[in-house]
Amino acid sequence: MKPTDTKNPEYFHKVVDCQYACPAHTPVPEYIRLISAGKYTEAYMINWESNVFPGVLGRTCDRPCEPACRRGRIEEEPVAICRLKRVAADNKDDVRAFMPGIPSEMNGKRIALIGGGPASLTVARDLAPLGYEIHLYDEHAAGGGMMRSQIPSFRLPDDVLNEEVGYILDMGIHTHFNTYVSSMNEILEKGYDAVFVGTGAPRGRDLILPGREEAGKNVHVGIEWLASVAFEHTHKIGKKVIVLGGGNTAMDCCRTSRRLGGEEVKVVVRSPFAEMKASPWEIEDAMHEDIPIFENHVPKTYVIENGKLAGMTFEKVKAVYDEQGKRSLIPSGEPEVFIEADDVLVAVGQQNSFPWIEKDTGVDFDQWGMPLVDALTHQSTNQRVFFGGDAAFGPKNVITAVAHGHQAAISIDLYCRGEALTARPAPFTNLVSKKMGIHEWSYDNDVVNDQRFIVPQAEKKAALSDRKLEVELGFDIQTAIKEAHRCLNCDVQTVFEKDKCIECDACVDICPTSCITFTVNGEEDDLRTRLKAPALNITQDLYVSDTLPTQRVMVKDEDVCLHCGLCAERCPTSAWDMQQYLYKVTKAG
Repeated sequence: MKPTDTKNPEYFHKVVDCQYACPAHTPVPEYIRLISAGKYTEAYMINWESNVFPGVLGRTCDRPCEPACRRGRIEEEPVAICRLKRVAADNKDDVRAFMPGIPSEMNGKRIALIGGGPASLTVARDLAPLGYEIHLYDEHAAGGGMMRSQIPSFRLPDDVLNEEVGYILDMGIHTHFNTYVSSMNEILEKGYDAVFVGTGAPRGRDLILPGREEAGKNVHVGIEWLASVAFEHTHKIGKKVIVLGGGNTAMDCCRTSRRLGGEEVKVVVRSPFAEMKASPWEIEDAMHEDIPIFENHVPKTYVIENGKLAGMTFEKVKAVYDEQGKRSLIPSGEPEVFIEADDVLVAVGQQNSFPWIEKDTGVDFDQWGMPLVDALTHQSTNQRVFFGGDAAFGPKNVITAVAHGHQAAISIDLYCRGEALTARPAPFTNLVSKKMGIHEWSYDNDVVNDQRFIVPQAEKKAALSDRKLEVELGFDIQTAIKEAHRCLNCDVQTVFEKDKCIECDACVDICPTSCITFTVNGEEDDLRTRLKAPALNITQDLYVSDTLPTQRVMVKDEDVCLHCGLCAERCPTSAWDMQQYLYKVTKAG
């Protein structure tokens, strides 16, 4: 195999998996180390720099980083990365003094943001400190977008959302709340230098089946119903409730129903249980609140009795997979199932809606009604108009919307400065030794054997009686520090210098996971079988050195390395070093 260049960001992309799995590239190990040291304000600001909403995401994130966490390779559960963000948010000091200042002299450029959700707020956060005059338009009375309208208060308290949205709005943002933008042409005619559209995917899909018209107002579109609850327009629901759909919106609908009077709330999904789109922890929370989930049930009709919704009928199906793994749902041959219901919540998907963008604006759409947006620059076919979040590429999640906001802000800044949008500044990368003495490191390299700690929850009876009572209570300080110590410091890497190695094999002897081998080089498939412990995970690159004087190479299996530093401590010639890799994603300016 070819030697591995440890100074190449691509190498660390294969090692610091948690940071690269996060769309906003949050420096996970760094903020976890700060939490373990009790430096919560510093940890919060590192989070704020990248993901903008640490308190929000510490409660609600879809956690793309956690499946990539290398702790999951030695135990069943990864580090509780998401919930440790909340620890920093809940225990920080007053951070307003650390927020970016606004220039006393503006740059003369005016930017319009349509929609007050996470993507638009991120654009505002990035551009306001550069001297841009930001105007934010939203039809609701407060900012936050889908974070406010679609995430229930028992998951995300209003005070947490208000605080983090407030940090951005206090940067001199000109807010136009309670203002529905009905015309893109009107916005363009106001002379803004650029327009960013972050309106989300605001329209939920209805399910039109026989009986839908007669069922009338007892059938509710999920995201619209959640918004109605969030803005205090809806306060109750029937005792028997069916929730259609298997995503996170369905989980929020069913759990909210339990708090508004639903005594028999059932979730019904077309797919097998194992293929539900909702996050596993959201499903667990729903089931913990005594909400059953019926799999492989395809809705057929709304049943109307005496002019009123009585329930729904379902066809039972089974999943069949072809040779390519494509699923088909075929009837099982069992009798149709009738489920009683006073109300039905439809949570079977969301879609974009742009009736306010006229055809003559120069913004083109594809056959599905989605804007044609460049995946890198987020620029539409009208060069002055940019898109991000769900409005750009369809429904995703908050952290993806934040990532879109960062990238769109770069593009808007370049556009307003008359520079090429593709000439984007490279991200900052650095390697720094963690050595303090002969056998001392400036990071905690002890490897603990603790299993993932459980986040405590409010007592179920109390939680179900109060829609605004937060269910998850968060880690206490002592538990948070223990959970943080489970991190394997993936950003602090072994770096090997061939010219210093005397091939004493001391590092091989001391390695607790047998991840280091000195052997003759060869093709990767062959080399993997000749290591001290066979390297079976072919998705993880090997670390291979240049050829040594004995014609051997040093090979390290990154898949099982614990970053404990024992090899570097034991090495008599300092051929091994522990170096921290720092990656900071590019921001505007």
